[in-house]
Amino acid sequence: MPVIPVAEAVVHEMHGTTFAAYAAPSRGSAELCTWRVAIPAETAGVPHTVTREEVLCVTSGSARVTLGDETCDVAVGDVIVVPPGPRFRLSTGEEAFAAWVTTSVGLRASLPDGSTIAPPWSL
Repeated sequence: MPVIPVAEAVVHEMHGTTFAAYAAPSRGSAELCTWRVAIPAETAGVPHTVTREEVLCVTSGSARVTLGDETCDVAVGDVIVVPPGPRFRLSTGEEAFAAWVTTSVGLRASLPDGSTIAPPWSL
């Protein structure tokens, strides 16, 4: 049965952020990747661009989101749709932030130093 119990999530950390990976090609998913992202309070997110659309559903906390030239605040229940291409940054305030993230297989991210990564939680 294609069920991934919460205790079997594969946990990764990068830039002070925790990514608990669930569905990905390494776990049997052919088209989609999902993970839970947890970001501590008072964290300035790393600006980056992605090659595939990402959808983040905020499950706790709040954050300031910058996408391209636009900035807005998000809170529990809000959904952030990040298209490929524009620079994306998510920074937390006085409380920790968590979201459920979904994207398609093949996601790559470009960081400010010019490096490109295949996030291990999406493989």
